[in-house]
Amino acid sequence: MESFSRRSLLSAGGLLAGNALLGMQAVHAEGEGPPTRKAKILVVGAHPDDPESGAGGTIARYADLGHEVVACYATRGEAGIQGKSHEQAAVIRSAEAKAACEILKARPVFAGQIDGATELTNTRYDEFHGLIDGEKPDIVITHWPIDSHRDHRATSLLCFDAWLYQARRFTLLYFEVMAGEQTSHFHPTHYVDITDTEPRKKAAIMAHATQQPEEWYPHHALMSGFRGREQNCRHAEAFVRHDQNTGGLFG
Repeated sequence: MESFSRRSLLSAGGLLAGNALLGMQAVHAEGEGPPTRKAKILVVGAHPDDPESGAGGTIARYADLGHEVVACYATRGEAGIQGKSHEQAAVIRSAEAKAACEILKARPVFAGQIDGATELTNTRYDEFHGLIDGEKPDIVITHWPIDSHRDHRATSLLCFDAWLYQARRFTLLYFEVMAGEQTSHFHPTHYVDITDTEPRKKAAIMAHATQQPEEWYPHHALMSGFRGREQNCRHAEAFVRHDQNTGGLFG
């Protein structure tokens, strides 16, 4: 397992990556071997393929470094396959999500909402609080709250509400998807160099074969290429870190 050092993570193309993204402080000293403090990173998307699209390269990078990464899907993509019932589509798309997670070395979790009808109710907020309480993440990365897709916005607010409920004990960040079409007004604060893990991000997205990824993946390749050019590397993923994260190791 690759050692988790501040120098190696921060030296990639001058990126604000690694410790800067996660808000880590002195997790591991240079030259001391494996991580002394493993982080748990929870990447929350509305549908199967959203965590992979928004942060697939970052998921793979931190999983490779020995941290625990969980891909949480608010729904199972029930409305996502034409000609299939919700039940049939859920089975197929859940299997695709699990295959994608195997590629990225992440663990899949499903939050029990319904594709196209993600709800913001007291019951749903409480259910999501329970999921967060059970996972105890150090970092949560989710949708930008003003995405064009209703399920994206609802998922983002579930995470934001859990962050408030947890007294901001985990670090909250937002990712972008289909910039210019779904995500707008997104001004990154942090980047992760995914040059080495971009091929696995692509493979994970292609695992969602029912969604015709060959048609829309090129958009994401252009995005990561553009973000990479912003940071002098080939491919990067961009994030907005909430500026009111507080306290602890992941302040």
